[in-house]
Amino acid sequence: MRTHLCDAFGIEYPIFAFTPSEHVAAAVSRAGGLGVLGCVRFNDAEELDRVLTWMDENTDGKPYGVDVVMPMKVPTEGTSTDLSTYIPDDHKKWVDETLLKLGVPPLPEGEGREGVLGWLHSMARSHVDVALQHRPVLIANALGTPPNDVIEQCQAAGLKVAALAGAPKHAVSHVANGVDIIIAQGYEAGGHTGEIASMVLTPDIVDAVGPDVPVLGAGGIGSGRQIAASLALGAAGVWTGSIWLGTEEYRNLASNTGWETAFLRATSSDTVRTRIYTGKPARLLKTKWTEAWTEEDAPAPLPMPLQNLLVSDAHNRINASGDPDVISMPVGQIVGRMNEVRPVSEVVADLVAEFEATVKKLDGIAGI
Repeated sequence: MRTHLCDAFGIEYPIFAFTPSEHVAAAVSRAGGLGVLGCVRFNDAEELDRVLTWMDENTDGKPYGVDVVMPMKVPTEGTSTDLSTYIPDDHKKWVDETLLKLGVPPLPEGEGREGVLGWLHSMARSHVDVALQHRPVLIANALGTPPNDVIEQCQAAGLKVAALAGAPKHAVSHVANGVDIIIAQGYEAGGHTGEIASMVLTPDIVDAVGPDVPVLGAGGIGSGRQIAASLALGAAGVWTGSIWLGTEEYRNLASNTGWETAFLRATSSDTVRTRIYTGKPARLLKTKWTEAWTEEDAPAPLPMPLQNLLVSDAHNRINASGDPDVISMPVGQIVGRMNEVRPVSEVVADLVAEFEATVKKLDGIAGI
């Protein structure tokens, strides 16, 4: 499984693991991959600083990365900083009425949480500033090409910069703007994703950016066989996400007691690609909450970041309810293979073992 990215990052396996959990990220790095901590959940730069300090101390000196959500275009001056003023009252009313219909109780007094500010450009920049005070080796941007000055800032500090792409033209643009690594995120992926499946997208992007730019295959990867397939398509490694939700370490973050029930019973058909989570197309677990947004009286999702601010309190209430029939969670179609909760180290070991068995089998077929 070893590729040139292993030497470039000082890792044993070219398995990059995106996760909002520092416990999962650290465990993946300790197991030989590269754990990449998603920073969007951090509304407070000081909290992120504490978590990255924990990462520094709990990865056994092994490398890790961070993932931010930053649009390339900087918001224009004069825009109101109170974004809630741009959310229509009718949208707020519909959300409240829908939660009532679904039987989702309000949060106990004092337990509400401010909207996820990590979706805002200014907060994402603070995430970068904090990260550079620690020792990540990679910074990835979930919204494509970061601003040019951010790319230069990270590269000057010795970090590689990665960006997600859902089409070859996006990958070409990323490279033209200085991005080091392209993440070819196929249609099957959880969270933000495009319309092209991984089997087609990965080789298209590999061919589009040429042999000198590493490509990570992403979307629907949850087994060693799928890693082997991605590398056969030309990828230099894989970017994984959903499979780490089904790990014991993720329980340190997850607050919804119904989440495990929801994904353990889900099939690969039980996801939906929709704009209701952030305002951009993202794949979520299909539940009564996602179905409500398809009803005739449902409003159209707002653009990013307004949609996330609109539904953030609803998601907090849903998570606190513990109802697996309502849960709102980004997850890829690989959820159909997430049938048990296991330690991160075991998941990594199984990925590697199945990869090696698959390559050996292919070698045998080629030798016939």
